[in-house]
Amino acid sequence: MSPLIPLVAGLVALVAGVFVLRTYGPSYRVGRLLAATRTVSIDEALALAPGPARYVRVSGRIDAEQEFEDDAHRPLVFRRTRLQLQDGDHWVTFEDNRERVDFEVREGLDGIAVDDGVLDAGLVVISRQSVGTAADVADRVPAGTAATTPVRLRIDQVSSIEHAIVLGVPSLDPAGQPRISAGLGRPLILTTLEPDEAMRVLAEGERRRPLIATACLIGGLGLIGFAGVLAIVGAVA
Repeated sequence: MSPLIPLVAGLVALVAGVFVLRTYGPSYRVGRLLAATRTVSIDEALALAPGPARYVRVSGRIDAEQEFEDDAHRPLVFRRTRLQLQDGDHWVTFEDNRERVDFEVREGLDGIAVDDGVLDAGLVVISRQSVGTAADVADRVPAGTAATTPVRLRIDQVSSIEHAIVLGVPSLDPAGQPRISAGLGRPLILTTLEPDEAMRVLAEGERRRPLIATACLIGGLGLIGFAGVLAIVGAVA
């Protein structure tokens, strides 16, 4: 067998696997960064802040001088409330509200502020969701929206009693204080979940697509390896 056949098949499988992963949109990139970013201590992150930009991962407990409460009286430092209209397979946000206080992640005596103002797709938490129709919020949906259009209320929040993993670039804010923020073309990521659970949330609880992508990637690498073996055998023979 010509090595070219498994080589081409392997490349096609790899491309298919990457394509499947990219159907997750920004979540794919967030998951890849969570899996691959170098972990440093908060003390190391503070030391990096005045120097060249480095994208790193830190973890620690969330701390704030002030908090606000949710309806269950949990102390919060950040809450994002979105109203979204369903558009095919996607939800499109038409109202986006944020409540926040300054907070940081701490490890022992060391702490670094989190620039939560730039949090977007990088916030990975268990969302509270409820679904109704546009008729339920008729005074808030865009004009011309059909009354039967599905509407979702999505609430993402961060509590001061949780631990967090934060990925970003340590730097100095305009006042000269260390903070971790987006940078180097990469988003600020914050999750209060363990990495495996965060990956499941990013995959939206779906099992089939990740399995298909994994099978394509593993199969593709296997075929490329097989093509290499055939090429070596052919050269020796």
